[in-house]
Amino acid sequence: MIAAVDVLMRISREVAVVPRVTQRRIAELAGVSQTTVSLVLNGKEDSARIPETTRQRVLDVINETTYVADPAARRLAGQGNNLVGIFTYEHAFPSETSDFYTPLLTGIESAAEHFGLDLLMFTSAPVVDGRRQILHERSRLRLADGCLLLGREMDVDELRRLLDSGYPFVAVGRRDVAGVPWVGFDYRSASSELAGRISAAGHRRALYVHLSLNAESSRDRAEGLTQGLMAGGVELETVTLADDSVDTVLDLVESTRATVLIVEDPTEAETLHAALRARGTVVPAQLSMVVLGERSRPQDRAIDFTRLSAPRIELGAAAIALLHQILGSGADGMDALPEQQLLSCALIDGSTLAEVATR
Repeated sequence: MIAAVDVLMRISREVAVVPRVTQRRIAELAGVSQTTVSLVLNGKEDSARIPETTRQRVLDVINETTYVADPAARRLAGQGNNLVGIFTYEHAFPSETSDFYTPLLTGIESAAEHFGLDLLMFTSAPVVDGRRQILHERSRLRLADGCLLLGREMDVDELRRLLDSGYPFVAVGRRDVAGVPWVGFDYRSASSELAGRISAAGHRRALYVHLSLNAESSRDRAEGLTQGLMAGGVELETVTLADDSVDTVLDLVESTRATVLIVEDPTEAETLHAALRARGTVVPAQLSMVVLGERSRPQDRAIDFTRLSAPRIELGAAAIALLHQILGSGADGMDALPEQQLLSCALIDGSTLAEVATR
């Protein structure tokens, strides 16, 4: 044990005395001016005048010395780092939020690699009342060239202030703040289409269990569902599990004589399905269920709900592509992307929506 500690201490001392490699040192080793080194590193147009042999000599020295540019210094000099930030308004890694964040981060990582971008996750701002503040005094936002904002609900005033600052960013999810660039899902159209299927199956009374309507995604689902059900002649009652217990919701199903239970959140849908089974209610023989979302990770003995499926991996990739464009990196020969984009959701015909006439 003592020997191991001695080894670690010796390594620490050796690492501590290794001098930081600077552009001046690179220039000395390559036998060129510091300006030449700067031009090679930054890839500026003036660097085209540098002979290829000189450029390669500088690059060889950089590789041999493992030189790494100071990102803060590059930002102060008005230069980009190909460094993109990720800011989440809620914690991204608790298991209860992994269905939302995991596929998004998968798409973000894949697209960042494609565009040659590095990712920096901003975590220093504390979570207060369940949400971070991006403009908190401890924010290090300016270390990155631009940033992706992730979260179910975002502070409207912060979005406006960030927009006024000129800092490049893209919000993941549709936002109601004018001028904010975002990429989101077309929940309104998908929910309306799913409502049409409910109506076509003969249902005329429905109960909708939704999340807080403070988030644009929840409002879009509710508006699309309501419009679609009204067009199909279906009466709709609404409730939230945040305000009422599971038993209260199930009592409402009976008192409203609903033939279909529509649930926004897939986790709440599983909870309600289990409670229905405990009461002896068979889905869909006695009550149909439809979910306006789905879990992204496989579940043991998962319920095959009739549901909406949102391509979160594609959403993350599309957000990076839009930010890459905003940063002025070009579109690699592709057409310019709109700064507000809606991606389509798929409708999955599961086994929990039955026709009223056959039940």
